[in-house]
Amino acid sequence: MGSPHYSDRLLGLATLYVVSTPIGNLADLTYRSAEVLARAYRVVAEDTRRTRILLRHYGIETPVTSLHAHNEAQRCRLVTCWLEEGHDVALVADAGTPLICDPGERVVASVLRKGYPVVPIPGPSAVLSALVISGLPTVPFTFHGFPPRKAKLREQLLERIATAPETTVLFEAPNRLVELLIDLARRCGPERSVAVARELTKVHEDCFRGTLEDARRYYERVPPRGEVVVVVGGCAATREGDVTSDAEARALARALVASGKRPSAVARDLVARLGLPRNRAYRIVQSLSVDESR
Repeated sequence: MGSPHYSDRLLGLATLYVVSTPIGNLADLTYRSAEVLARAYRVVAEDTRRTRILLRHYGIETPVTSLHAHNEAQRCRLVTCWLEEGHDVALVADAGTPLICDPGERVVASVLRKGYPVVPIPGPSAVLSALVISGLPTVPFTFHGFPPRKAKLREQLLERIATAPETTVLFEAPNRLVELLIDLARRCGPERSVAVARELTKVHEDCFRGTLEDARRYYERVPPRGEVVVVVGGCAATREGDVTSDAEARALARALVASGKRPSAVARDLVARLGLPRNRAYRIVQSLSVDESR
């Protein structure tokens, strides 16, 4: 692999390298990543089988040690021990940039506390790959990982996305994608823009772009397969400086109440349709109740 052309051993200390690996196409491994993986004392990986396939593809024989949610505390001690002995260690994820919805945060924090350098080796990222092909604004954006399954936490996230002026990026399992699109349409409105990127860098890569309602209908007909990244457009009303007046919001709220909706549901609709802050939406609905009681 040759000798490194960059300075990486700060003060002569052993180093933990956080190495990005391909998210599908093995050809996306950078030369620098291959170099670091080849000369590291150990590669610490969430999925050792998948990592060994990558290493074999590049003729790299570095031993691989597992790192997952159930053994990360033990691996912190082991990685620190290797560094104390003067050995460089490479940390990788299943695919893409480590620590993004993957184990490793505790290891990095532990190494830093011990005073050893942590060096990023940049490369593929499913988050950024989906964002830049989505056709939606890329700055600013927020990444939330996988949506919570617990109802309360899920509703909190959906509410946050509904009023967010920036683009939002999410991961989701293919068998839960339609459910997520339905939930997003309910809170953000069916016309909110979305891009669903699937199987990025792989043979069957595709990206659906349209509204949440369009996406729901499409994936109900064509069940998705493989890894999925969902990119949701920001709330236009919030981006424009919350231009909706109280009179407009009250008129919509009054019509929704007249249609038989409960006050809590009306407030959620105001948030989703108009991009109002949650507190303001609830105050408007409560004010209608006060008016009616007079």
